[in-house]
Amino acid sequence: MTTNEEEKNLNVVFRRFLTWTYSNVNAHVANRNPKKHTEMTQLDGITKPKTKRSKRFLESRAPKLSEDGKSAMIMKGGNTSQTITQALKDIYSLKKPNAVLYKKKNITRPFEDSTSLEFFSKKTDCSLFLFGSHNKKRPNNLIFGRLFDFHVLDMIELGIEKYVSLSEIKASKCPEGTKPMLVFAGEAFDLDNEHKRLKSLLIDFFRGPTVSAVRLAGLEHVLHFTALDGKIFMRSYRCLLKKSGCRTPRIELEEIGPSFDFVLRRTHLASDDLYKLAHRQPKALKPKKKKNISHDVFGTKFGRVHMQKQDLSKLQTRKMKGLRKRKGEVVTEEQDGQEPKVAKVES
Repeated sequence: MTTNEEEKNLNVVFRRFLTWTYSNVNAHVANRNPKKHTEMTQLDGITKPKTKRSKRFLESRAPKLSEDGKSAMIMKGGNTSQTITQALKDIYSLKKPNAVLYKKKNITRPFEDSTSLEFFSKKTDCSLFLFGSHNKKRPNNLIFGRLFDFHVLDMIELGIEKYVSLSEIKASKCPEGTKPMLVFAGEAFDLDNEHKRLKSLLIDFFRGPTVSAVRLAGLEHVLHFTALDGKIFMRSYRCLLKKSGCRTPRIELEEIGPSFDFVLRRTHLASDDLYKLAHRQPKALKPKKKKNISHDVFGTKFGRVHMQKQDLSKLQTRKMKGLRKRKGEVVTEEQDGQEPKVAKVES
């Protein structure tokens, strides 16, 4: 064999050796760590953590008896206006810190396809959303919605007819994270089904965290919603506690913004069965009924005590001469039943 043929044979053997070695190493790594860049493995639909960090993450997302406060994701669509952009920023400032603001545009239509909303909800662990868009058919459009089990529960579309931003009203603002007081005025919130759902949705969106007690100075932010003539008016006020000369302060309201005039547009409401399922509470959270205890409409607590029949003849009274028993007053029942004697008269 010539020198060239020997070199060719050596190259072929060397390439085969490299190919065999590389395939064996890859197979060994794949068997040892199937997902090299992930911290969790999924077996039979159950995600199992492989590190302490992923375990803490799964525990934070697991169902709890007392759920954490609801967070909201605020995003804008493919076409927006300056009014919508500023309105989303103002509502984000009211909702902070329990909100996530997306600055990039998201080309989606929630009423036609809500998969992108559900994806972002699962990614950020948000159960509320606000979507802003603008087009010729529906100008200055806001969609308030909420999700249950990372699926859209209900959505209500509102159009902005008049808007005054936070920066346009020159007044001192409330601190970030202040829990607002919500006031709803108008018969439509109690009679119309769509307005009832809108009221429930707005309470969920703006209620803030659940607290056990509130101090008087902390009641400084008021959100007022009024339903009148087919429109919804939203106003934001700051409570001012003034001196009144007595213990109870005099309260004044100062408008701080933002201010909205909404008109109701499209709605996507959940069925009654799904709505009832979303409001179900675990048995451990339901208060146990206590016997013989009741409450009135004002919250006053009443208790009923069961006692044996009392013998009032043995009741100890105040010792007075007028209350003493006399011997002449003691008359037996037999004497009471006898007929009075009649004197005999001789004829």
